[in-house]
Amino acid sequence: MLTARYHSPLPTKPGSTIARRNGVPHFGTRARPRKNPDPEVPVAQPRPVERAKLFFFRNFERIFVLVLVAAMLGIHALVEDKFAFLSFYYLPMILAGFYGGRRFAVLAGVFVVALIFFDQYVQGIGMLPGFYSGALLALVPWGGFLILTGYVVGGLAEQRAARLGDVKNAYLATLELLTYHIESTEHTQEGHSNRVAQVAAAIARELNLPDDDVENLHVAALLHEVGARDQRLLRLLSRAVTDATVPVARAMRGAAEIIAEYGHYYEIVGEDWDIDSLPLLDTVKILAVADAFETLQMATPVRAAFPKWSALEEVEKGAGKTFAKSAVRALRMVAGRPEVTGPAQELRVV
Repeated sequence: MLTARYHSPLPTKPGSTIARRNGVPHFGTRARPRKNPDPEVPVAQPRPVERAKLFFFRNFERIFVLVLVAAMLGIHALVEDKFAFLSFYYLPMILAGFYGGRRFAVLAGVFVVALIFFDQYVQGIGMLPGFYSGALLALVPWGGFLILTGYVVGGLAEQRAARLGDVKNAYLATLELLTYHIESTEHTQEGHSNRVAQVAAAIARELNLPDDDVENLHVAALLHEVGARDQRLLRLLSRAVTDATVPVARAMRGAAEIIAEYGHYYEIVGEDWDIDSLPLLDTVKILAVADAFETLQMATPVRAAFPKWSALEEVEKGAGKTFAKSAVRALRMVAGRPEVTGPAQELRVV
């Protein structure tokens, strides 16, 4: 268990009820009822609709193929004049291009055209079966335009995704510069938030968290020191963009939820129960591990900096009570990567 064996191992968060022994934080505290000091600051709650949307988009290709095949079977079984329904397939091609990209849309188009041609050869789709001039004249242009539609929409969607990626990179670079500038006034804190963000993102990827969660965690880690001290930052993040479908807006809102939850982290954890049974976001648990690991490697006026592997051992002592076991195991996996846990690195400008 992580105890007061050393002086000032981790910074106490404002509003925290961590017990102090001779000025030293102690992490074996009894959990207290959770309170939200600012009603306007969002606190993460279970979101079944968002989980359903996440499941849909993570499995979009499989779901798309199943729905497409089901639609084709339904048309085949229930509709007598199938030729009149050929225009229906433009809609799934547009969806495939927008959400799946150009390659997936083209493959889906080829798949649909092949099935329609097979159906025409076997029993006909509103015309006599077989490949004759009239049937080919009707189906070949339709199939070509169907595949072209998927190709064009997929290309436009990929260009849009690339531009949004540039916006997100510029946004993250701005946050990195901001936190680096804020922390440069304190020598012991310089680069701390950037290193925490790198370690937290590496742990999240090791645990195979969704990309959106990794981005939210990265932003929250960059701002966790500022946000814990000033609740106005959380309100700013949650109100900055009103359209939750914009990726940057999702990252800002997600970061605000993580920071708000992390502000109460040490009020909730304790020796009374396993941390995995507590209603905390996985991203919050990862942020706690990354923050503790990096903080232990920082020198303070009352103690020297812990070597990397000593810091890892101290964090591992709190696994299961103060820190989530899965996050600590992932930290050990990424701790040997010098590009993640090395000394302060030069700022990445993207």
